[in-house]
Amino acid sequence: MTHLALALLLVVLIHQGCFHFHVEAGDGFIRTRGVHFLLNGSPYYANGFNAYWLMYTASDPSQRPKVSAAFREAASHGLTVARTWAFSDGGYRPLQYSPGSYNEQMFKGLDFVVAEARSYGIKLILSFANNYDSFGGKKQYVNWARSRGQYLSSDDDFFRNPVVKGYYKNHIKTVLYRYNSFTGIRYKDDPTIMAWELMNEPRCTSDPSGRTIQAWIAEMASFVKSIDRNHLLEAGLEGFYGPSTPQRNSLNPGLKIGTDFIANNRIPGIDFATVHAYPDQWLSSSNDQNQLSFLNNWLDTHIQDAQNILRKPILIAEFGKSWKYPGFSTYQRDLLFNTVYYKIYSSAKRGGAAAGGLFWQLLTEGMDNFHDGYEIILGQPSSTANVIAQQAHKLYQIRKIFLRMRNVERWKRARAARARRVHWRGGNGGKRIGN
Repeated sequence: MTHLALALLLVVLIHQGCFHFHVEAGDGFIRTRGVHFLLNGSPYYANGFNAYWLMYTASDPSQRPKVSAAFREAASHGLTVARTWAFSDGGYRPLQYSPGSYNEQMFKGLDFVVAEARSYGIKLILSFANNYDSFGGKKQYVNWARSRGQYLSSDDDFFRNPVVKGYYKNHIKTVLYRYNSFTGIRYKDDPTIMAWELMNEPRCTSDPSGRTIQAWIAEMASFVKSIDRNHLLEAGLEGFYGPSTPQRNSLNPGLKIGTDFIANNRIPGIDFATVHAYPDQWLSSSNDQNQLSFLNNWLDTHIQDAQNILRKPILIAEFGKSWKYPGFSTYQRDLLFNTVYYKIYSSAKRGGAAAGGLFWQLLTEGMDNFHDGYEIILGQPSSTANVIAQQAHKLYQIRKIFLRMRNVERWKRARAARARRVHWRGGNGGKRIGN
């Protein structure tokens, strides 16, 4: 679609009421209105990446140039959002040694990440905990509670046990009230942070009814919002449908994990929905064509449900294709990226709920130990890097047209106000009324 055609379409949508311009304070926080993200009153679209390793790497001052290089390469490709971990529980080089006991060196690493993102104009989504054992996860929380006398039979007791929930809430509070040692800004007051994430891919297989996860998200969302009303919040969901929409369950890739895309995202305090997409993992025995067909249906349905049922924005918060699976080709990876990006752009240009995508994962040179098959190194020219940059440009054009339209609306209002003043003065002979 040409820029002229896109501009004309947006003009029509604006006049039809699909978009509403509101002048807001330019405080730099991302907010939502209906199915849109807004930045300083204008629609905002997130083309970005995952980089879980940022805090871990930045905790070693000698490795911080890698963090800077990642942000620099991302910004040069038009990327605007990074999702990363604000947790590392127990184990090697933790952020949290034990409940309430923190490693200042690791926290300074996270401080550096936030400060560096700020300098490159990149917003952050920070996740509070992990469902999996990597970097501690819910298993570490449960083990901490066991070591202090709690009888817990399952790692899923993370979602149920009051003591464990108390540990987790304390971590949230510690992060939100943290003063950044580089900027002096408390995390809860820093617009560099776009959103908080309750957990990376929460799962509770011991309760497929979904009631456990539902109650946990409701409790934790309320807790976060009681401290921080500045930032958006999302749950970290992969997008699996649950009991509230049995007609949708056939779309799931054969997994029953105790989450419910519709019910979980309807919870007050959850500001936008997320969906992950890994057809190469979820349908590993299927060919590329079947995986791509699944991806198309998966994204179409979630975007429609965000638009029509949830009435909230949606991010495709993780997607990728690994070279470790048999039959991998760069062409197939580019096809997957283009499919995801096309769904986002098609929705965005029509005023829909799809607000961006974050690929998994961004690395930079000299990080061979972090290769997981999904890595993208933007410093190495590739067709995939070009696909990523093209999407950033397309979303930027939509935002730029919106900014122009908002300026036109402001000009019209200012002209109307001037006309009213002239009329008022003319009706009174140009004389003041009163003393």
